[in-house]
Amino acid sequence: QGQLVESGGGLVQAGGSLRLSCAASGSIFSRIIFSITSMGWYRQAPGKQRELVATITSRGSTIYADSVKGRFTISRDNAKRTVYLQMNSLKVEDTAVYYCNAHLPSTVSGEDFWGQGTQGTVSS
Repeated sequence: QGQLVESGGGLVQAGGSLRLSCAASGSIFSRIIFSITSMGWYRQAPGKQRELVATITSRGSTIYADSVKGRFTISRDNAKRTVYLQMNSLKVEDTAVYYCNAHLPSTVSGEDFWGQGTQGTVSS
């Protein structure tokens, strides 16, 4: 029905960059539905709760966690049904599993979809 697949995680030194991608597929994520769906990135570090990193609405409005403002950029390509997270000036504390989220509008179903996660590790 609907699937989110993340990619782009890996190991990088502090100060480096990673670019995460999240591709949506399945019958629920038609181009029209994707274009009106709010998308987000969350992360979970070992021993910690999952936290919001960034979100982007269907109109392109963005919200960032204070800890990543000025370093991370969320964007979307509706034609490709893909959302991105550009992460620059990475810090050791950015090490986490990064999850993609899709929140369907209430006019569709109001459901939340999650990807399987991709590991981002920042070494000192």
